[in-house]
Order: sequence, then structure tokens, then C-alpha cells
Amino acid sequence: MAKGSKKGNAAQVKVTVPKAASADLVWQGIADEQLSYRATASHVDVRADDESLLGKMFNMAFVALDDGKPDPTRPVTFAFNGGPGSASVPIDFGGIGPKRVRPNGLEHIPATSPLEDNPYSILAKTDLVFLDALGTGWSKIAPGVEDSKVFGIDADADCFARAICAWLQDNGRWASPVYLFGESYGTVRNAALMRLLGERSVKLTGVVMLSAIFDWVQTQPGADSYYLGMMPTYAATAQHFGRAGVGVDVDEWFDQAMDFTEDVLAPALLKGDRLSADAERDVAERLSAFIGIPVEHIVAKHLRVDLTDFRATLLADEGKACGRLDTRFVSDAPSYVQTSNQWLAAEDAADDAVDSAWVSAFRAFCSDVLGYQGPARYFSSNYEKIGPAWQWKHTMQGAEEDAQAPNLALDIAIALRRDPTLKLAIVGGRYDAATTWWNVAHDMSCQYLSEALKARVRWYRYGCGHMAYVDEETNRAMGTDMRAFYDMA
Repeated sequence: MAKGSKKGNAAQVKVTVPKAASADLVWQGIADEQLSYRATASHVDVRADDESLLGKMFNMAFVALDDGKPDPTRPVTFAFNGGPGSASVPIDFGGIGPKRVRPNGLEHIPATSPLEDNPYSILAKTDLVFLDALGTGWSKIAPGVEDSKVFGIDADADCFARAICAWLQDNGRWASPVYLFGESYGTVRNAALMRLLGERSVKLTGVVMLSAIFDWVQTQPGADSYYLGMMPTYAATAQHFGRAGVGVDVDEWFDQAMDFTEDVLAPALLKGDRLSADAERDVAERLSAFIGIPVEHIVAKHLRVDLTDFRATLLADEGKACGRLDTRFVSDAPSYVQTSNQWLAAEDAADDAVDSAWVSAFRAFCSDVLGYQGPARYFSSNYEKIGPAWQWKHTMQGAEEDAQAPNLALDIAIALRRDPTLKLAIVGGRYDAATTWWNVAHDMSCQYLSEALKARVRWYRYGCGHMAYVDEETNRAMGTDMRAFYDMA
């Protein structure tokens, strides 16, 4: 077959998806605030430059209506979760969308919990488009498309850039201020997109990073930046359970832990076995007072307590294990035969308490409200397939070297330097042990942005975990702060 013919066939690949469905609704916000909007479940084509189909990306869009019509100049925000391998139901039906499942504090959300209007939704300020990455949710990869075209830092960002442009084109929204709102790995995607969209002449107005991770080095075995990042989160967790910091203001305690991390723990870890035994014990005693783990345990670990160890040890005397995404959540400790670190790392009371309720509510909304009939299987998480195929290699911009554990803070800094009108919000919680606050603060501080550019960055730290919206107090505060951020000139 001639090359031209093969290319032509690729452009004609068919992928069958359900017909788009929509409904016009009214959102009830805070007090008497109301807004008419259209909710639409559909797919957008993701096409390469030669028009060959890479896949069809499922999206749930909420667009405000003025006399029954969308406003083509209203801001539009593209939002997503991460994984990699996660669909975007949590940030939608748990977080910032106009509909939500009511939070239940640190308890499991009952299966019968109904949907309600989310009074803190940023629909008040922006239209919202929630995108599921190819291979997740109801998004489909076109037949014959290689994993390398979809699964990887750069491939994923490319697919999302194409999907965003296609949605703007299909909906006539090129006059709208464009925002990105990413959570977890979605912040890695955000970082790559900030630079990539700019290079493709798509101007962004603002970016929100919720529960962020930028430098992938901290995920590598033995990286001291991992232990440094965990320490303030451990301290906050120990205080929550009454094992440390009793009577101290929670933010003051966290700030003390941040200082200890940088002024005491970091120099100690840097010395390795050049740190004397007496000095190591002294640091261990001070660390124990912060994180509630016995001194001897910390000494045996040479000041390096990993998360699985911490989760299993802190509440061991109660027969409990604390969560990962939100360390305030607890469950019974696993069986004595369940000792696999990889398995324990994936067992998380914080995720178990909320995820299935959100997905069930989303599916009911699609079916009962929109009349959208998706496939029986919705891949809320497809890490089993996507994770092993994921390419972590990313070109370190300016160094022109491919890194297997890249630092995407460089991409953020590039985007800000190229466009000093761009604004950035960094949002996180004290109890997030999946993407820790210290690491994000450290990574951004090492970009040495000018004072003018740093003034374009807003920092919001709450008393929550990874999924900030499980906490009603945080929902209220974040709703107020995000409105102010969108109003920021």
C-alpha cells in the first residue's frame, strides 16, 4: 500500500460513541444567586495535524445561558483530574461543578446520597468543560493508535491541547478567556499545557493547580526531597489525631513543621552517615515530637519514614491505618498477611469513602437528567492499563535534555515569563500526603521568578487533603477564593 493511501485511510478511521445529549437547567448558588445553564455530555475529536483520528475525548460541559444562548465571550475553564489514568468525575461531581454529592465530612458518603446544587461552584464565574483523558472514563482511543501517541507526559499534553482547540472551534468560543483547572497529575498536565498552548498561539488567562506535583524526582526511591515533603504533612496528621501539637493553632503548627523541614531535617538528611549518632538521635527526638512516631523507630529508619510506614504506625495502637489522599480518614488496619507495600499504598480510606458515590451520581445525572446512555463500564480509573505504558520522559525546556523524572515547574516558569499577564493559583491542603505542600513551595521557589511574576501567583492552603472538596469548610473558603482569583485583573 502506498504511503499516501495509508495516511488517507488513517484519516477515515471511525470510532462509534453515543449521541450527544443536553438539558437546560438552573443553578442555585449562594443565597439568591441563580444562573441558567446548559449541561451537555458529548465527545470531541482529537486529531493529529494530518487529520488522522487519535481518539474521541468525552466531556461534560456546563455553559451559562443568556436568553437561552451561550455568551461567546464568557470565560471557559477546561478541568480534569489526573492519575495518570483517572477520569474527571471527582473534580466535577465532587468539586467545582454545578452539581455535587453533599460532602459527609470524614465519613463514607452513603450510597443513597442524592445530587444537589453546589453553592460554591465556579460556574458563577466561568463556563466549565470537564475532560476525560483518552483511555479513561468514556473517552476512546482510535483503533491502531499506538500507546506512545497517547500515554505519556508530552503525548497527553498534546492530546489535551488538540481537544481544547477542537472544543473552542466547535463551540465558537475563541473570544472567551481560557482557563485550565487541574488536580493531582492534572497539574503536571497543566504545566505542560501552559507552555504548549502558548506555543500554539492559544492564549491562557489563568491556571489553577489543585493538589499539585511538579518535580517528579520526589517520587523516585531514596529521594530525600520525598521525606522532606512528607514531614509537614505527617506533623499536621499527628496533630489531627492528638499525637502532637496539642493546643497549637493548626496553621502555626504546620508552619513550624515547614521551618523544621528546611532548617533541621534537610541538613541532617544531606549528611547521610556523616551525621553522628548523637546528632541523629537529637534530630529524631525533635522529629518524633512533630510526627508522633517513636524515636527508636525514626532512628532505625535514619530519619526517613516513608508514607506506608507512617500510615501503618501512627494509629497502630488503635488497630487503625490513616489515609493517603487525606490522612484524616481512617480504616481498620489490613490483615497480617497483607504486607505488600504496593498494595498498601493503593489501599486508601480517603478514596474508598467518596469515589464510588461520585461516579454513581455522575452516571445517574447522565442517564436520568441528560438522557445520555454511555457504555456499561466507565473507567473512573484505568491505571492498570495506562500506568505501565506511561512515558515519563519529558524534554527539560532550555536544557534540551530528556529527563525520565522531569521538573515541570520549568514549563510553568517559561509560560509566566513569556506571558506576564497570565495568572496562576496554587491550591493545596495540610493533610494531602499524595502531593505534599512543601514540595510545591520548594519547586516554585527554585524558579527565581521576578517580583512582578510572583505577584501573578496566588497561594491557597487549606485544612484539607488531596481532594479539597470533601471538606465543607474548605469548599466554602475555596469557592470564595476562586471567585476572587477569576476577578483578578
